[in-house]
Amino acid sequence: MDLLLFKLKQNLIIEHTADDAFLRNCITAAVSYAESYQHITAGTYKVLPMSPTTEQAIIMLASHFYESRDGSTGGFFGDSTQASAQVWNTVNTLLRLDREWKV
Repeated sequence: MDLLLFKLKQNLIIEHTADDAFLRNCITAAVSYAESYQHITAGTYKVLPMSPTTEQAIIMLASHFYESRDGSTGGFFGDSTQASAQVWNTVNTLLRLDREWKV
C-alpha cells in the first residue's frame, strides 16, 4: 500500500500528507474494483504482486476517485462526462490484460 500511495501521489503531484487517509481509501476501492473486474479472489493483491498494467490501472482509477469525488466528471483537468468515461474505458482496457477469463 505504501508504494502505491507514493506512486499515486506522484501521479497527482501531491507532496503533502493531509489527504493520505482519503488516498488510501481511493487505492483500496481501486484495488477492489480491479480484483472484481479481473475475476480474482478479493485480497489477492495483498499477498501477490500485480502486473505493471494492473498497477497503472489502479493508479489511474484512484487518481480519478480523488480528482472527481462526486464521480460525475473527469476530474480537475478534465471537467466533462466524456473525460470520466475515457478514464473508465482506459482502466478497463488495462485490467482486461490480466483478467481471468472464466465461463
